[in-house]
Amino acid sequence: MIVDDEEFNILVVRRFLREAGYSEFVTIVDPTEAVDTARYESPDILLLDIVMPGLSGLEVLRQLKSNPQLSQIPVIILTASSEQPVKLEALELGATDFLAKPVDPSELRLRVKNTLTIKAQQDYLANYSTALEEEVRQRTAELEDSRREVVHCLARAAESRDEQTGHHIVRVGLYAGVIAEQLGYCRRDVEMLKLAALLHDVGKIGVPDAILRKPGKLAPLEFEVMKGHCDLGSSIIRPLPVGGSSGASPASPGHASPLMRLAAVIAESHHEKWDGTGYPKGLKGEAIPMEGRIVAVADVFDALTNKRPYKKALPLEETLEIMEQSRGTHFDPIVLDAFLSRLPDVIRVSDKYSD
Repeated sequence: MIVDDEEFNILVVRRFLREAGYSEFVTIVDPTEAVDTARYESPDILLLDIVMPGLSGLEVLRQLKSNPQLSQIPVIILTASSEQPVKLEALELGATDFLAKPVDPSELRLRVKNTLTIKAQQDYLANYSTALEEEVRQRTAELEDSRREVVHCLARAAESRDEQTGHHIVRVGLYAGVIAEQLGYCRRDVEMLKLAALLHDVGKIGVPDAILRKPGKLAPLEFEVMKGHCDLGSSIIRPLPVGGSSGASPASPGHASPLMRLAAVIAESHHEKWDGTGYPKGLKGEAIPMEGRIVAVADVFDALTNKRPYKKALPLEETLEIMEQSRGTHFDPIVLDAFLSRLPDVIRVSDKYSD
């Protein structure tokens, strides 16, 4: 692109460049049209006169460099002025090079060639960076999909031990997401919680069938075995530290992702109770992780409203009455209120994923 208010100067520069093999030109004699034309044409290089009526070349340069879309276009200044302040200002504004008028054809060809070579390298790096970012985005999406698949597989492995529970893990994850939304969790954290909650009962993998599928009430010793699924689930999810020892605590960062750390916390704490009578640690009140409190409400609601080997499904009204009676004992009142305020959404999930 050549911007010069003198048509003759444009013809001379274009002829010299044609002789050097260049063929695609955009020419402007009105400097007020230069920026809009550059935006539309996206030239690889701009040859710009300085002294022009209406709008000086320096002002055109200033507008170009202040526009993110145009700022990377290299600009060679064509000037008959030898004043040092003009050159310094042009350099400060981002000019790439200078050519004195009248233009020497050999110097013109070399400076344009060198400038375009540098521009081509910059374009290559920019395109490579964009391609690399896209590849990283695709790989990240693939890893995210793989992570979800692994979590679902592990959750289904646990649920396969108890065929009576059907879509239990799916419902609990979605209920937990509804509660978290009501409590003000951001979208990313809601999605993470919904996925992590799927693994809340993964420790049941280690519970014997005779206990897991017993049709009646568990004996005290059997119940102690059942309670062990919380610690077992946490130990299954949390990473092994370097060296292979399994002694790291679930709160230990290790090499686990945030998702798996959260899943370990939920697996361990979803049977804790607000009044401290829960298990496995007997945590009380706000000592119980919030996500554990959320999943506790979701888990109990699903257990009450669906058939189990030891009980029939209860009607919604009776379920809600039981849960309301457990306010401040089993359940964090704030979490329970969040759940109850979104009951229509909860019922929609229950109906869609009914056993």
